[in-house]
Amino acid sequence: MTFVLQGVRRMPFTLAFTFVFLLIGVITGSLWSAAHDKPWFEMVATGLPSFAEGRWWTLFTSPLFADPPFAYLTLLPLILGGIGWAEWQFGSLRTIGLVIVGHLVGVLGAAGILALFTPVDWRWSDRLSQALDVGPSCGAMTALVFAIATLPSPWRLRARIAIVLWVTISVLYLGQLYDLEHAVAMTAALVVSGMLPAFRHPEGRPTEREWRLLAFAGLIAIGAIQIIDLAVPFDGPLGENAPVYSFFDVALDVVVIAFIANGVRIGYRIAWLATVVLAIFNLVTAVISFALIPVLLSGGRIGSAWDVVGLQIAPTLLWVAMLIVMFIARGAFRVPFRRSRRRLSTTPVTPEAVRETLHETGGGTLSWMATWRGNSHMEAADGVIAYQTHSGVAILLGDPIVPDGNERDALEAYASAAQQMGYIPCAFSSSEKIRLAMPQGWRSIVVAEDTLVDLPGLEFKGKAWGAVRTAINRAARENIEFRMVRLADEPWSVRAQVRAISEQWTGDKGLPEMRFTLGTVDDAMDPEVAVGIAVDAEGSLHGVTSWLPVYGPGGVVEGWTLDLMRRRDGGFGPVMEFLIGAAAQHFSEQGHSFISLSGAPLVRTEDTETNAIYAVLDRVAQLVEPLYGFRSLHKFKQKFNPRAEPMHLLYRDEGDLPRVGIALTRAYLPDSSLHDLVGSAAPALRG
Repeated sequence: MTFVLQGVRRMPFTLAFTFVFLLIGVITGSLWSAAHDKPWFEMVATGLPSFAEGRWWTLFTSPLFADPPFAYLTLLPLILGGIGWAEWQFGSLRTIGLVIVGHLVGVLGAAGILALFTPVDWRWSDRLSQALDVGPSCGAMTALVFAIATLPSPWRLRARIAIVLWVTISVLYLGQLYDLEHAVAMTAALVVSGMLPAFRHPEGRPTEREWRLLAFAGLIAIGAIQIIDLAVPFDGPLGENAPVYSFFDVALDVVVIAFIANGVRIGYRIAWLATVVLAIFNLVTAVISFALIPVLLSGGRIGSAWDVVGLQIAPTLLWVAMLIVMFIARGAFRVPFRRSRRRLSTTPVTPEAVRETLHETGGGTLSWMATWRGNSHMEAADGVIAYQTHSGVAILLGDPIVPDGNERDALEAYASAAQQMGYIPCAFSSSEKIRLAMPQGWRSIVVAEDTLVDLPGLEFKGKAWGAVRTAINRAARENIEFRMVRLADEPWSVRAQVRAISEQWTGDKGLPEMRFTLGTVDDAMDPEVAVGIAVDAEGSLHGVTSWLPVYGPGGVVEGWTLDLMRRRDGGFGPVMEFLIGAAAQHFSEQGHSFISLSGAPLVRTEDTETNAIYAVLDRVAQLVEPLYGFRSLHKFKQKFNPRAEPMHLLYRDEGDLPRVGIALTRAYLPDSSLHDLVGSAAPALRG
């Protein structure tokens, strides 16, 4: 309701015009019957005949009508999406000016072009010079182009490519009067918006991603034109479509384009080669067709040379343009087809080198996870980056392990390497420091909160620490002992109990253990990982926690990050409060600065920024809560009175988010199938 009221306040002209537009359609009957059949149509429609007879008022009456009735279905979205968006961005007065000027430029510009070609014996221009038109599409198109100029990169480029392809194909192949008017209005709007300082956005040299996008869009456009040539009757500036192309010719091109287009988008080398070969094949075919024109004329197979030239010229020019693009941008298409060769770094980084770098430069609260199996590594900015690849996405884990001040260089090197190998780059659970260093144009959202407890002067006094203090006191009464150990050095009986407790916990979930930022017992066996256990007088374990070292520069352990949390069913009740509280005391006595209780995925403070993306994440968090209890875990950690620091997902733009979401699911649950997820979620959701 709030959004509706806001729309009424910010788009009064759009809503008023839409109301008047529909009301006139109802009053005149043009909403359900063709306006061009009405006796008054010539008195309201624009076109060369109207201007020749002095009906200049039609410049202001034509935007209020539509013809035929189904045009309302296309015009209403254009009005709301073009005029409405522009009014939301620029205000009512500026938008009214854009609509009026755009309409006048489109209608009068098209009329001027047709008048210029009147002396020429061109059937298309002769036909359009007798045509009349109504509708507000030129003004709406102009408003839309100016609104697109406000988009951030790369959406601005994508939207401009889409609208240029749409209008170009329409005017060349359908070739109606309104198509020509749209082309004039769009071209003028693009030129003017590019010249005005308020709308000028220097794009710089196209990136690999943009070259791939341009080539992909070109292939799709050529495929669409091939289908139009075969299936859609038209009579445009290139002539009428005659049966020059066979079904086999079109099917061959369309099938090949469909097969290689996604490879071009990713940047495969083999897709580049296939596109070049297909372009050369079509250009050779066009040359042969042009060479056979005299033979076809003499044999009576065609009426004029234009029957071939008109249909071949547009696809031929597009294939020439495609060939030029592919050769200029050949460096953007170097991705090997075999996934095993798609590595971000050709220099291998050993696990020992990762540890050495971490000891020397230090890292964030999640940096020790870079040493876990399942990660790949690349050298960058005098340090190391840990990442995983899933579903065509490269996910940087936590923060780059680099010297202070090198974060931006590391992220840019990582993003460049990922894009060169055809991956979508992103960074997951990155700190605020890394967010401030992300590449220009990237976005961020909060996906978790790191919960930190400062250790200097730590005392469990006061009401806020009541639950922890009670757990420690109760453990003493029940002879539950806390021990901080290196699990790999413990007797087999202790390690067996730890595994049994963990396997019991995993079995209760009905899903494989989550990975990525959540460790396992095998990870807790690392000699540098501290493990806290709660043991009773008989030697039975009631719970276990593992703590990952957080290194500062120079090999000094500044803090510890909580990872593994497992408790025995039927054991000591507040064992987790006891284990975490006792560990905090232990680390405080050793002189460490903090402990991190780690971040619960998809959990954030309620008063943080909210938008459509956060709404989706909140919904996903609600769905997985019955399975893994992230919100419950976050609430439990508040017993230790932590301070919160945001953890971010860094990504290029919103178009990457669906694929990134799939990749993160595979990263956390690499061994689970779709059947596992559905089967485990169904009972929880029913409950």
